Amino acid sequence: MASPSYRLAALDQDFLLGDSMRGVRFMLEYGKAEEALRDWGVRSTLVVFGSARIGENGDPVHARWYNEARAFGRLASERGGALRARPGEPRDNVIATGGGPGIMGAANRGAHDVGAPSIGYNITLPHEQEPNPWSTPELTFRFHYFAMRKMHFAMRANALVVFPGGFGTFDELFEILTLRQTGKKRNVPIVLFDEAYWRSVVGFEKLVEFGMIAPVDLELVSFAEDAEGIWTELLARGLRPGHESAEDPHQPALQSEGVTG
Repeated sequence: MASPSYRLAALDQDFLLGDSMRGVRFMLEYGKAEEALRDWGVRSTLVVFGSARIGENGDPVHARWYNEARAFGRLASERGGALRARPGEPRDNVIATGGGPGIMGAANRGAHDVGAPSIGYNITLPHEQEPNPWSTPELTFRFHYFAMRKMHFAMRANALVVFPGGFGTFDELFEILTLRQTGKKRNVPIVLFDEAYWRSVVGFEKLVEFGMIAPVDLELVSFAEDAEGIWTELLARGLRPGHESAEDPHQPALQSEGVTG
């Protein structure tokens, strides 16, 4: 009875964390977040990416990015449908971030400013990431697998808003761009904040020049310079608060659940 083989499988941590149970762990990471999102009635999200290294104090450029991300989290929560009018109604366009500090914290904070829920999809890292204090506790998750985290980002996304960032931000941006380019994700708008930054770090036209992407692929992204501009661009590119086109997350929607990793 003291042998590990006698333990109930569901209570045997050594077994559950073994190689043979990797697929089960994938399912658990999907199911735990999915259950909480359904309980909160989250039908669709507005995903905000950006650097974790940006603060509201210090560098004036960083402060501007932070404050505009916070302003966008606030106005999108007020106008998008995250503040549901009656119990039982679905919540739409709920702010969803990677859950960490910087731009992510700013967007969650903007939602918190107006009493709206927001989502934090955290990831376990070698240098432990801690959730920012602004995402809704019941909607603050921690993932081990980047792929499952990305799947949750993509499933309910009505739009993607990307502030300046580094490798992690690029990873998430090009993930969704690839899904859009290949038709594995429906036509959600992708807005990049601060055109000068993005054109200085990514040679979009050079990709066309060298034949790496088609000219039409440049139409997958647009740019904005402030929170109101982001919202205006999202509306111009098809976001329709109150007339949601997001796939029902309770039904199979394989095209919107793809990940490239």
